[in-house]
Amino acid sequence: MRLLNRTAGRLSRHRRRPVAGLLVLLLGLFATGTFYAAFAPAQAETTASDAAQVEEGRELFLIGCAFCHGTNGEGVLTESGTQYGPALAGVGAAAVDFQVGTGRMPLVQPGQQAPRKPVIYSQDEIDALGAFVASLGPGPAVPEESEYSVEGLSAEEQEEAVVRGGEIFRTNCTACHNFDGAGGAMPRGGYAPSLKGVEPKYIYEALLTGPQSMPTFSNGNLTPEDKADVIAYLQESEEQPTYGGFGLGSMGPVAEGLFAWVVGIGGLVGFAIWIAAHSTRSLKQKGTTE
Repeated sequence: MRLLNRTAGRLSRHRRRPVAGLLVLLLGLFATGTFYAAFAPAQAETTASDAAQVEEGRELFLIGCAFCHGTNGEGVLTESGTQYGPALAGVGAAAVDFQVGTGRMPLVQPGQQAPRKPVIYSQDEIDALGAFVASLGPGPAVPEESEYSVEGLSAEEQEEAVVRGGEIFRTNCTACHNFDGAGGAMPRGGYAPSLKGVEPKYIYEALLTGPQSMPTFSNGNLTPEDKADVIAYLQESEEQPTYGGFGLGSMGPVAEGLFAWVVGIGGLVGFAIWIAAHSTRSLKQKGTTE
């Protein structure tokens, strides 16, 4: 026992020597350097890559977007108080991906509605523009495919998603986009575009960012699962055939009523006039013969 105590005392004295403290310090520095060498280069490389993408996006923004949105995305006002383009701080990369990815931006000319047209930027350029706008302020990011897809669910789960999506769509969207997603007119020269053939990502981004007159359905209003259900419903609706014959663009009772008045009743009135004219000619001929 005394031998053990004597040995422990020697070790304790060795640990209290300056050399032992220096060894511990060197060991700590070595461990820190090892961890830094393992993880820091990747982080530094990612940061440099992000900075380069933001700078590329800024150059594209100054050429194609600054005239309406300002050099720093602050928006541009006219002397009369109207606005060429809104401020972009806080709209996020998702808004850029939707507006530029669908060709709505850049606008040909200011107006009530930004129509969809051919895209002039590549996807890499759109990503760079989104990175620059995202650097102006926090906002919604571009969604991952897993957020708006129901792939991987069972057939029963997909059917349930379609049913839920239909309920959400009929409650929140049919007033503007029509029950079938065919779109419709809106006040002051605007219109709700058709949702037929629109990519799921852009539907999700439109729900998330609220372009033009559309309200914003943030994740607090509609969860990502709800948005995915709406997209599943629209895709299922688009695949269904039209059993009622000529659908008139699925524009609803207004288009159907107009068709009934112009074609239906108009045709009947024209046929009645033709019958009356034909009967008059027949009577005149009979009178002349007698």
